[in-house]
Amino acid sequence: MPQPPRHNLPAEPNRFVGRDRDLDELCELLADTRVVTLCGVGGIGKTRLALRVAARLVPAYPAGVWLVELARIGHAEQIERELARVLGVREESGRPLLDTVAARLGDARCLLVLDNCEHLVDRCAEVSARLVAACRRLGILATSREPLRIAGELVWRVPPLDLPEPGPPRPGAPLAEAVRLFLDRAAAVGTRLGEGSLADTVRLCRALDGLPLALELAAARTSMLSPGQIADRLDDRFSLLTTGGRTAPARQRTLLAAVEWSHDLLPAREQVLLRRLSVFAGAFDLDLAERVCAGPPLAPAEIVELLGGLVDKSLVQCDEDRRRYRLLETIKRFAAGRLADAGELDEVRDRHLGALCELQRGHFTTELVEPRVPWPRRLAALSAGRALVDDLRVALDWAVESRNVPLGLQLCFHSTGLLPVGGLTEIVGWAERLLALDLSGVPGWQVAQAKAYLAYGLEARDELERALRLAREAMDGLDGAGPYAMGVMHSLFVMVLLRLGRPEEALLHAQQGLELADAGDDPWNQASGLAGLSAVALVRGRLREAQRHGEEALRRAGEHGHRWIMARAATQLGAVAEARGDLMTAMSHYETAVPWLCELGSGVELARCLARGGRVAAMLHEFPAARERLGRSLALSRCTGQRQGVARCLVGLSVLAEAEGDLEGAVLTAAAAAGLREEIRQHSVSSRTEGLLARARGKLGDARTVALWARGRAMAPDEAARHVLDGAVTAGREGVAPAGDATVLPGAVPPAPQVTGAADEVLSPRAARSPSGVSAVGTVAAGMVGAVTALSAAGAGSPLTAREQEIAALLTRGLSNRAIAEELVISPATVARHIANIMDKLGHTSRAQIAVWAAEHLRVSA
Repeated sequence: MPQPPRHNLPAEPNRFVGRDRDLDELCELLADTRVVTLCGVGGIGKTRLALRVAARLVPAYPAGVWLVELARIGHAEQIERELARVLGVREESGRPLLDTVAARLGDARCLLVLDNCEHLVDRCAEVSARLVAACRRLGILATSREPLRIAGELVWRVPPLDLPEPGPPRPGAPLAEAVRLFLDRAAAVGTRLGEGSLADTVRLCRALDGLPLALELAAARTSMLSPGQIADRLDDRFSLLTTGGRTAPARQRTLLAAVEWSHDLLPAREQVLLRRLSVFAGAFDLDLAERVCAGPPLAPAEIVELLGGLVDKSLVQCDEDRRRYRLLETIKRFAAGRLADAGELDEVRDRHLGALCELQRGHFTTELVEPRVPWPRRLAALSAGRALVDDLRVALDWAVESRNVPLGLQLCFHSTGLLPVGGLTEIVGWAERLLALDLSGVPGWQVAQAKAYLAYGLEARDELERALRLAREAMDGLDGAGPYAMGVMHSLFVMVLLRLGRPEEALLHAQQGLELADAGDDPWNQASGLAGLSAVALVRGRLREAQRHGEEALRRAGEHGHRWIMARAATQLGAVAEARGDLMTAMSHYETAVPWLCELGSGVELARCLARGGRVAAMLHEFPAARERLGRSLALSRCTGQRQGVARCLVGLSVLAEAEGDLEGAVLTAAAAAGLREEIRQHSVSSRTEGLLARARGKLGDARTVALWARGRAMAPDEAARHVLDGAVTAGREGVAPAGDATVLPGAVPPAPQVTGAADEVLSPRAARSPSGVSAVGTVAAGMVGAVTALSAAGAGSPLTAREQEIAALLTRGLSNRAIAEELVISPATVARHIANIMDKLGHTSRAQIAVWAAEHLRVSA
């Protein structure tokens, strides 16, 4: 006699993909929990997952596993009838049908799968609670947009399918669940996608948030469009993704229908909140939601309850602590359309802009301006601003679009989170877009503040003359901005003027900024002003003064507590130590700054500090440490798009290669650095020194050296870098000095001192020489030493030739190229060429630095 069926589960329409961990976890849960509700937004795959779990559990339920499909039920009183129909129970006269169903189930071990409870959730909860109470071995697996909220219920939120990791796909890596589902469903419609389409497929899956229904609808489109074409059209996803199967429920045939099904079940006030939440570009917290979304008909006090309702109904995602919330992109697009249809878009975007301005002003003040704030609070303020970076961009876009210049400029100035995230191009871009609008109603001090913000970005992009012009314009109108802004402006002047080779002017601004900071008890600008004084003193060759100011800068920076200003002071002291030839102390200062910059996540400044430390490590013959630091610096420079940083790393790698005895690597990386600097129009001397070329010719021959130089110039920077980074040379190889003997290393001399995290050199090469060949800073070293009387024997071991030593010594007198040429009876062009070679060999970028080096190493005397 045939056995009666033990389930009524339908056959799977296609292959089940992914969710292996979810299946295992749910099967284990149902062994110990009587009511499990799978919650999630429409299209997340609740039904499919429930059916798969149920099929696995058939052997565990002798009385059967029974699917009760509720989507087609329109009235609450029909739930019991559908249950009875599925279980084969007849209604008894004079007895409630639910009691008859409970009697039928009795004490048998049975599993009911209640699918799509959301539109009848209250009655589903009542029925489930009564059956569980009456039938002690009954299990219920429900699917719903929101929980049933009955005793003993375990709510299991169905997540989207696993998404690929950020970045390009790794060859041979396992495919993420979302990608596997898309490829499987594409193959089902006859589309075989190869490796060449994988990057676009990954992009598409991420754009669709791993939502299974959206992925299946998109895969159906591959008969007409490539994955890349589909991804490019996702702004119009609700009209594009409309090709569901004819036998699927109506709500699952299009993406729009799936989302509308969930939306239309919401109470009216939750619909209002949902559409207003679409204004947020990223995650948000309750406070921000209250600021932006409250307004008739919603009171601020209602937002918390309404937001909780949307979370329960799976239309808003939240973290485990319910502190940060977000909308899936598909839900956000749908809600944004509803916001526009309601005529509320401009009003809500205005509130969004205003709320962010208020928040960011508070974060800015806590992070930078208030004195004696503990570092954890400053870091929390910075982190809070960075968490809103996507919303800051959206709000700034709206400020430009709505021509709200005052709020736009305010938000631009206070959004420090944009600086390390978006990079320098973003800083310049926002300021320029806002300043190009009508400024007639904007206070003059605010325009000046914006110009200062723009000048900062331009300095970091090496547009020094334009930065100086804007800084001057800003200084004339900053009176209303307060002493803090004035102090920051003076520091910017110091930075730009030193790079332009005008230390005397820079000195005045450093002094004025420090006076303002002292008067206002402003430790940030005190530290910044003292670091500026140290940098000026270093350029002028006054090492003790530079040391004294640097130490005081670090002390004041510690009082403020912000890791950025502390790192700036520490790296300034590192530069001073290098100028003294104390490489161990220099390394110590750089290593002190690195963890502070790591804590900030400040990629550009960290890359610069690591490059300096790597070069010093090479000079100290600490080759593994040098390789590690330069490699990290190179990676960071690439990530942040800083080609100047890449060039800096290549120069450091050239020093490392030659120190290890790898002349070929030294030539290749130096040549690659020269090529890159020319490409980015960074006027600089040749990256190879005359001495290195001579050594290379002596070891490798003229033809080989010329060929290596040409090859390095044509090399991609990464390829040249890998030559050194991947080719460690063992100690004792020919040309490698004994450990600890740094004096025989070419270039074992200080680099340019750092003024701020945004500028690597105090004086740029273009500032070191004017077009006429006359020194722009020739008088910097005047008074430091008198006329040169002799070059001592100590200079004989230096990397400079005898003629180069003569010229370096004459630079201590502040002589121009023409004056040096007359004294040595050579041409000014020959002097310029020798100075260029000296800069290469010593790793310097200004004549003043050469003068400092000559005073210390050549024993120049009056």
